[in-house]
Parts: sequence; C-alpha cells; structure tokens
Amino acid sequence: SIIVGKHQNTLAEINIDYVKEKNIAVVRRLSGGGAVFHDLGNINFTFIQNVESDMSKVDFKKYTQPIIDVLKQLGIDAKFEGRNDIMIDGRKISGNAEHVYKNRVLHHGTLLFSSKMADLSAALKVNPLKYQDKGVKSVRSRVTNISEHLAQKMSVNQFADIILDFIIKSEPSSKIYEYSEKDIESINKLVEEKYSTWEWNFGYSPKYNFEKQVKTNGGHLEIYMHVEKGVIQDIRFFGDFFNEYEVDEFEKKLYGVKHEENAIREVLCMIPVQKYFHNIGSDELVSALF
Repeated sequence: SIIVGKHQNTLAEINIDYVKEKNIAVVRRLSGGGAVFHDLGNINFTFIQNVESDMSKVDFKKYTQPIIDVLKQLGIDAKFEGRNDIMIDGRKISGNAEHVYKNRVLHHGTLLFSSKMADLSAALKVNPLKYQDKGVKSVRSRVTNISEHLAQKMSVNQFADIILDFIIKSEPSSKIYEYSEKDIESINKLVEEKYSTWEWNFGYSPKYNFEKQVKTNGGHLEIYMHVEKGVIQDIRFFGDFFNEYEVDEFEKKLYGVKHEENAIREVLCMIPVQKYFHNIGSDELVSALF
C-alpha cells in the first residue's frame, strides 16, 4: 500500500500506472507529512499519549527515541535527522508523522526492515511536471533496510517482538491489549465509511492544475486541466490531431466529472471519441489524463 499525508495531492505522489498494475492500495492518513510505501517488510509503530502543555505536543525526537534505543542495542548507529526521519549512515529507514487533537497526540512511523526497494521506488515515482499545486510534497531520500545493518539475521516478526518487549519493559504500567469484537466492528466501519472511499483518498486532495503532453496514434496531444476536490472544473485539449466534431463540446462533457479512471470511462463510453480525436481511442485518451 501507499499511505499519503493528509495535505497531499494523492495523484501527484503515486505512479498511477504501476499502482494499477500491481493492485496497490492507496490510502490517505489522518496525519500530515509525506507519502510512504508499506509492504510486509515494513513495520508501522504508533504512540498515542495525552499531554499537558502545548510545548510537548509535537515532539518527533521524543517518540522516535525508543526506536533509536532498540536499534543501538542491536549494534546499529541510528540517528534522528531532519524534521521527522530516522537514518542509518545518511540513509532513511523511518519516516514519522503526528496528528494532534486537543491534548492528545498520535505519533506514528514506518520502519523499513526488509522492504522491496524496487517496488518502493517504482510505486512512488511520479513526473513532477504533471501537477502544479500547493499540496505538501514528499521529500525523496536515499533509503535502506534495517536488516542489511544487523550483525545477526532475524525475521521482521522477530524484530517487531524486540521493539514490543523493549517498550513494555521501559513502561512498567504497560500491558498487552487485545481488540474486542466491538473494536473490530468500529475499525471496519471506519474503513468502510472513510478510509476506503475515493472522496477521502483522492477527492480530499488540494486543488491542482494538471499538464501533460503525449504522442498518440492520432498525433501530438496536450492536456491542461484544473481540478478541485478531485473533480474536473476545466479542461483543454490542444495538438496536431484531426477532428470532425468541435473539441470544445468534448471538453464540456468532462466538466464536473471526477478525475478518476472509471468515472471518465463512463462518460467516454457514451461519446463518439473518434469524431473528436481521429485515430485516438478511449484507452489512449484515458491514459493521457493521468
């Protein structure tokens, strides 16, 4: 999966073709920060705490320190660097984010233990020229897996157990909590009503302008599009293609349509696309819009 920050333009953070090909889930989280890649070689940790003063609400060092302590016990010289990263020898192994509500802090982070780096780089690779927006951009850093720096081999589950054991021992009042059936029902309801919806994961994106130039079977095509709340507000097509019907009629049919493949295909299936763009098929046109 790819998890994007609350204030990001989702489409500007992902390689949409690779995401579709590999059937990678894309979900917006509640906290800010940049996009991260999750696979079974990645561990996610979360601290939730009530705090008294405003000064202690956003404190990345405080919540990353236990993780750094565990890594040091395992012989790894990990350091907190930048705004919110844990690094080994200048390469990133953990990105962190926080969400504050009143006096409660949620801090969570990733831990790249044995992730497939080729998948990570391919899934998050996107053309920066396509999207102009004010969304928070991810800062791409050189990354590494924790497993590559361990003196002794262990599995991702063994590593997770070591972290859990360290936290339990460092907090005498801590205890293991098991999710109840009611908890799981509430979680699934939240997934269904919010975290699996297009409106939250894509529609919540800040307004943006999309520009793209492609070479098609029908000639050169330039697309300029303005999107707000995930919905196309304005779109223009230019190029050296041939047409029978006026292209501005076609453009107007896309006003108010979600910038989402299925929604656009629904409109195109009711339109004689070839009359507007000679020798350019629906599939080619849809591909050009992302």
